[in-house]
This record gives sequence, structure tokens and C-alpha cells, in this order.
Amino acid sequence: MHISSLPSEYGIGTMGKEARKFVDFLVKAGQTYWQILPVCPTSYGDSPYQSFSSFAGNPYFIDLTLLCREKLLKKEECESYFWGKKSTEADFGTLYQNRYDLLKKAHSRFRKREPEEFSFFCEEEKEWLSDYAVFMALKDAHQGAAWEEWEDDFRFRKDTAMQKARITYAEEIHFYQMLQYLFFKQWRSLKEYANEKGIQIIGDVPIYVAGDSADVWANPDQFYLDEQLHPIEVAGCPPDAFSEDGQLWGNPLFRWDVMKRDGYAFWTKRISAMSKLYDVVRIDHFRGFDSYYAIPAGETTAKNGEWRKGPGMDLFRTLEKKLGKLNIIVEDLGFLTPSVLKLVKKSGFPGMKVLQFAFDPREESDYLPHNYKKHSVVYTGTHDNDTAAGWFKTAPRECVNFAKNYLNLTKEEGYHWGMMRGAWASVSDLAVVPMQDILGLGSEARMNTPSTLGCNWKWRAAPDQITPKLAAKVRKYMKMYGRERIAEPDHKQAKRSEKKKKKKKKEKS
Repeated sequence: MHISSLPSEYGIGTMGKEARKFVDFLVKAGQTYWQILPVCPTSYGDSPYQSFSSFAGNPYFIDLTLLCREKLLKKEECESYFWGKKSTEADFGTLYQNRYDLLKKAHSRFRKREPEEFSFFCEEEKEWLSDYAVFMALKDAHQGAAWEEWEDDFRFRKDTAMQKARITYAEEIHFYQMLQYLFFKQWRSLKEYANEKGIQIIGDVPIYVAGDSADVWANPDQFYLDEQLHPIEVAGCPPDAFSEDGQLWGNPLFRWDVMKRDGYAFWTKRISAMSKLYDVVRIDHFRGFDSYYAIPAGETTAKNGEWRKGPGMDLFRTLEKKLGKLNIIVEDLGFLTPSVLKLVKKSGFPGMKVLQFAFDPREESDYLPHNYKKHSVVYTGTHDNDTAAGWFKTAPRECVNFAKNYLNLTKEEGYHWGMMRGAWASVSDLAVVPMQDILGLGSEARMNTPSTLGCNWKWRAAPDQITPKLAAKVRKYMKMYGRERIAEPDHKQAKRSEKKKKKKKKEKS
């Protein structure tokens, strides 16, 4: 359940009251983990996998009601804006127009009584925050144009131009720093709330970063770019079951040779930051570390790419040496060569099983539950799949019939509940199901259809859908299959909370 999909009166889910209510729902439902998509600021196409920064937080997720409590906004100001026609869809066009305008009102008040913690935050996060804030200010100054289209002085980050930009756009830079301060303040509070209730957060880390990002702009030597800083080759994946043209993601490719020489500094910073942000990190497209698909820049499809060797275990040995034991889940889906399987095994990280991929009656599948190993994570579907209820209507009949027979499904129980039961009953150490499946929603609630634009990432739950009755039903299944998390007695939670507060106080002083 992504943050954006939570109910909210202001157009998109946020880190406020509804997020805490969802944590409470998870506790009542006997859950241990809450998995979300990347929380970075979204760029063109609204995808959380294409972001202006792989370190920054999405300002849309800043809760407006909490800002009202801090006297940075007024309720009537929040209500004066239009946030979209449907409460069950995020209207990203409207958000882009209105959210920043409202947050600029908050900034004018923030300026007048800047909290002491703000300067500490900017100092603590300056390694990425400084470049990101300047990048966003320059982007605004160029009417949102990609940095590749900026004049040479800014594209090549020439010292004189950068010094001048920091003076000329000081107010805008401060605004973007404030947004990150507010995001991380609210995020840490939400995460602490979840952790105190015994809920851990699994967060997603895309393997690639967006070309139009502060990451590439500030570190061009880490990517395959030509002398004019244009991509030479870009990322994607070859034709497959999702798309006959393959998927042309367009992200610039990493210069793994350069990264190896500097001890994988960029990846060390990235995984270190994500490990602090989340309790468990899920790395998207893990096979790209073994071998990655390179497509010549300028191609219109992914048909003409070729496979190249990735960094393999060298990267993960280096990361573990620098950061200690890593709590990672790997997305090892798709066509897996023997070398990819070997990398997953050597890494020791659990891989993924997706039930929707299991039911092709023409061949035996590794995704069928009787083939699972304990050290794995099973999903009914991911953000790239249809919902379970949608799958039963759109998948080939022979696949649906096989699933019904294999999982012993009945209409009375509900096919989607039967599919989730298949995941919960498996031997996998961890079972994750999308909230749309718990709610029994159809294809209209699908999060993403790969290789399409304009209709994705919009789904939001309605406030009356997430109920105590539903939590009790889920908990019944958790008990049945030995997956129920037994909540700690209140006095133990209180004791742990008190311990954390004392530690924080000590760190501050």
C-alpha cells in the first residue's frame, strides 16, 4: 500500500492521521510489515521509479493538517484549492498546479520562525540536499525543462555560474530545503509510530535513477554520458510477456568501472540512506547487477539492446564491508540465467515469488507454491500486475482454471481470498499482498501497467474501505497459517517507547 494510495481529503495520501490509522489496521490484522513504493519526488509520468532525486522525499506526502497544527497553513487555505474530482484517484496534474502554490504559503511563515532543527537537518543531509535544492530551483527557473536543455554554464556546473545561482535563487533553494525538512520530520515520526506498534516498513529502491535528476546532474562521471552529457546508452528490458517491444525505461546506465574504482561511493551513500529510511530495502530489478540490458540512446523501442556484465557480488561485498549486514529483499523476476540465480544465492538475500506468474498449465513453474523455499518472499502480485480479482477476469482461461483447481478456489470464499490464502499457506518466510487484493478490487485499481503512460499510479483507497471488520478477517487467516504477529503488551511497548525517547534526548544534547 503506497503512501499515495492512503485516503486523504487533499488529493493524495500523506504521512498524517490516515497513515497512522493504516498502521493501526495492520496491527489489528496481525501484520508485521508494511511495504511501500519509493517515496522520492516523482517526475514525468508520475512514476515513483522516475524521480528527481534518489535521496529526497516526495513533497506531496507532506501532511497539510499537520502543517496547520504548526501554524504554517490554515485549514481554509487547504480547502480553498481544488484537489481532483475523484477521492479514489490521485490527480497528479492538479497536484502539480496547486500543491506547491500552497506549500509556498507555508514557506513564507516558516521563514519568519525557522526552527533550530532546520539548520541541523540541512547540515546533516548536505551531501545530497545541497545539490538537490539547487537543481530544483534551476529547474523552476527553466520552466521545468530537463537539465540537458539548460545552458552550458549550468549543465556543466561551472563554478562561477553555480555561485551566482546560489545567490540569485537563494529563496527558491531555501524553499526546497524546507520541503525536505518537513518531509523527513513527518516521515521519521510516522516510522517511529509504526515501529513502536511492531510494524516494520519495507521500502522500494529502483536499481536505476532518472536521467533528469540531481543524481545524474551532480555526478555525471558515474553514468554513461558523452562529452555533451547526453546518454550514450539507456536502460530497459527486452521484449517479454509484458511487451512485445520490450520496455524502454530511458534511464542512463551506470559506469560500473568508475564506481568500482571509487569503492562504489554513490551506491554506498544510496543504500546507507535507504537503510535509515526503511527497516527493509527491496531492490528492484536485481538481475541488472549480474547483467544489464543496454539500448542505444535515441531508439524508440527496446528491441535493439544487448546484455552487458554488471558488478555482481563485488558491489554487495563492498557494501557489507562498509555498512554491515544488509536487510534486503531482491526482485529477481523475469528470465533468470544461471549466473543471475548464482548471484541471488551468493548474496544470501531472499528473492521473490509471484503467484500470478505460476499458472501456465503448459509447464512446471518455480512460482507454484509447492516449489518454494522458505528463504523467499511470496506476493499475489506486484505494482506491475493486475489485481488478483482483475487477473481472474483478464488472464487466459486455461491459466485461471489451473489456478482454481490448484488453489481449490470457490466463489463463496472469493477467488482473490483464495489466491491470498495460497500465498499465506506457502512455506515462504514472508508473504506480501497488495491492499487492492485485500479489498477485492478489480482492474480499475491496478497501480501500473508497464509500457503505458497517463493512467498509472493513481489508485487510492476510500476511507470507509479499511475497516476493523476487514482487519479481523485478515487476522483469522494469519492465525490459520501461523503468520499472526502477536502484539506486545502495552506496558512493554510503553517501556520501549520511553527508552527511545531517552536515547533521542541524549543524542540531541
